[in-house]
Amino acid sequence: MASRLIRPRRTGLGCIRPFLVNHGYARHLATASDLPITRLSGAGGALIHNVDLTSPLPPQTTASIRSTLLTHGVIFFRQPAPLSPDSFLNFANHFGTPQQYPFVRGLDTHREIIRVRKLEHETTNFGGVWHADTTYLAEPPMGTILMAEQVPTYGGDTLFANQYLAYEALSDGLKATLAGLKGVSTSSKADASKTREDRIADSGTKGAPDVFEAVHPVVRTHPETGRKALYVNVAHTARFEGWTEKESEGLLRFLHEHQVRPEFTCRFVWEPGSIAFWDNRAVLHNPINDYHGFRRDMLRITLKGDVPR
Repeated sequence: MASRLIRPRRTGLGCIRPFLVNHGYARHLATASDLPITRLSGAGGALIHNVDLTSPLPPQTTASIRSTLLTHGVIFFRQPAPLSPDSFLNFANHFGTPQQYPFVRGLDTHREIIRVRKLEHETTNFGGVWHADTTYLAEPPMGTILMAEQVPTYGGDTLFANQYLAYEALSDGLKATLAGLKGVSTSSKADASKTREDRIADSGTKGAPDVFEAVHPVVRTHPETGRKALYVNVAHTARFEGWTEKESEGLLRFLHEHQVRPEFTCRFVWEPGSIAFWDNRAVLHNPINDYHGFRRDMLRITLKGDVPR
């Protein structure tokens, strides 16, 4: 078997206190600088070092992790080996209430955990398009936690896009236009639904509605940071409320292209035991499908959110 290419890890510590002060997040300062981190890009993403996720987290560590998540949008951990399902679920419980995914059954022993996989003979990967998770629900998840169990020899990285920056880069005129708009999100858009077919075939839920649909603001105010973020995505946003799909097409196309500009993104290279935790309220993600012939096995937990406003 070919050896896996491991990219050199960047080392060093990051300090997020100046960022928090400059952006008015004073209430998070008590624990924000306690963890050693490495920033992955100017747009976001932070690798957190020296945290053992196999044991219960002290309250101060939990608060520090949450502060780092709110600051950087997506955080990462490198564990020596994948966590057990029990430990993975215990970690998630520190940050919210795990919820079940509507289309794929959870593990027999842990219904809140689903398996995200692509097998050697498959050519479509689960969720392989830019998106925020399940925005077709009335209360989309606040965050998603993904852990790698088996990764391909090469490829299979995940991209993340900061939607605070995407919104802030818009002109004042376009911001004014978007201020009153709401987007209609549906689970039936082909962009996303076709990426679920293999997993629904082998582990689909029974009795779930065929289609979910919800209406959310196109610009969302984050309930914890108070910052505004673009809240549309190519996988689920079908049109603007009160507009036809044809009328919505041009503006949505612009927003979808704009919101994933390279300067808004970071990229994560997976290893067995790696964990990513992203803020679904302000970050998009896209798993890259560039590893045909290899297997990729992940475990995923989503955390209950609220009604976007």
